[in-house]
Parts: sequence; structure tokens; C-alpha cells
Amino acid sequence: MVERALQQGGHQVICQLASTVSLGYHVERIQPDLIIIDMDSPDRDTLEHMTVVSQHNPKPIVFFANDDQNPDVYRQAIQAGVSAYIVDGLTASRVRPIVEVAIARFEEFQQLRQQLQQSQQQLLEQQLIDQAKRLLIKHQSCNETQAFNAMRKAAMDRQVTMADIARELLKKWEHK
Repeated sequence: MVERALQQGGHQVICQLASTVSLGYHVERIQPDLIIIDMDSPDRDTLEHMTVVSQHNPKPIVFFANDDQNPDVYRQAIQAGVSAYIVDGLTASRVRPIVEVAIARFEEFQQLRQQLQQSQQQLLEQQLIDQAKRLLIKHQSCNETQAFNAMRKAAMDRQVTMADIARELLKKWEHK
């Protein structure tokens, strides 16, 4: 039923697996836009395979389950990278909206993840710059503004980032 509903919604099923054992391999090889898993309930191995895919080759994952006996499974599935976990009561007319919502949630999550990584990188770079400024202040007997301006001028003159200048300064004083 899921396959027919997907095809009616304009989606093409490009691979079907009997188990999730080779899920990572097939996702890497085929690069699908979406992963749909239809089984009674995810077992530990299935959750592990989905986690590996989500870490190494993230894709929206829709999980259709028949068993709703263990509420912890929902949380585990979400932690494994599932974008939508649907229990029982599936009709063909619901498949397309579920898929579209799962894709939208996945894309939003990927944007948030990217923003977090950028913020973490900026924070690390700022910490490097601050550490290098402290070394300049200490070794060059200057104030913070002078140290910052010297680093900024060096970065502009050499057309590199201030973080690059900071790394060079830290490396230079590391060997002294």
C-alpha cells in the first residue's frame, strides 16, 4: 500500500530491502531523497542502522510501524534520525502528506544543525583570536585594541582570516 501511495503521489520507489542490515550501503550507493521503513516496530539493530545512516549520510526517514506497545521506541527512533514515526491506521491518502511533512522537518533540522555547527566554529575561532590577543598583549606590551588592530591588519594584508592569524601566532609562541 505504501509503495502504491508513493507512486500516486509522484514518488518513485528505487530500492526495497528485506532488512535494514545493508541500509547504510544502499543509501550511500543510491542516494535516495527519502528513506521509508515499514515494519512492526524498530528493533535495536534497525535503530542502530538508522543512526549510522543519519550520522554519515542524513536523509529524511519515515517509519511506518504497526506496534505501539512501547512508547520509548518513539524517542529512540527520533534519536536515530527518524523524521516521522507513524503508527497503524495508515491509508493511502495519508502517505503523501506524511512524506512531505517528514521532508520539511528533516530540512528544518538540517538547517538548525548547520547553524549550530557554524556557531560552534565561530565560537572556536573567537576563542583562538582572544587567546592570540592575550599573547600579543603579554609579549608585545600593547593593549587589547592595539593587539586586535595588529591582527586585523595582518589578516587584511595577507588576505586570510583573523582566525588564521591567531593560529599562526599561537603556533609561533607554542614553540618558544
